Amino acid sequence: MSEQTAFQRYEREPAKRVFAAEFRETTYHFKEGSEDKSPTFVLLPTGERCNRVFLVGLLADKKKSEGEAVFYQIKVKDPSGFFFVSAGSYQPEAMHQIASIETPTVEAKPTYVAVIGKPNVFTAPDGRTLVSVRAESVAAVNKQVHDCWILDTATRTLERLEKTDENPDLVKSKEIYKQSPDVWKRMVHEALKTVEI
Repeated sequence: MSEQTAFQRYEREPAKRVFAAEFRETTYHFKEGSEDKSPTFVLLPTGERCNRVFLVGLLADKKKSEGEAVFYQIKVKDPSGFFFVSAGSYQPEAMHQIASIETPTVEAKPTYVAVIGKPNVFTAPDGRTLVSVRAESVAAVNKQVHDCWILDTATRTLERLEKTDENPDLVKSKEIYKQSPDVWKRMVHEALKTVEI
């Protein structure tokens, strides 16, 4: 195997921008390839496969769990809802980054965070499918970064909705997810109303 082939084989997938409302509806996940290191994807309702996500929002809650290992969970709010994000001993950099960010309080100035991570789909004991993000990187950011993320995510979402080619991911998403594209267009419209220009 050539060096270039090996590099391409393990190249990181780009992080996709997605709003919480769409991410929360994501239920279909699959592995591409049969090797141990083959990437795992989720299929977004707007028809794009996603191995990593990039999100920015208001840090709404932060919890530290201690047992056999330290584990952090945070809730991040964007204009459409909440992302549930976690980091533990397998994500030490993200765990330390979360630990260093002030826990939100009523008196404190709002804290915005940017998160890059892997989607994690699992089935709860009651049968519901839940989706969360395993953080790879977390950083405190300002409101301007948040507003730029909203604009960029709105653009990316609308681009996905405007695709007309019948690629296999788009076809599969139409089979699995029954939401009208108008649902996502309204979500984008509402998100854009929150941006301060």
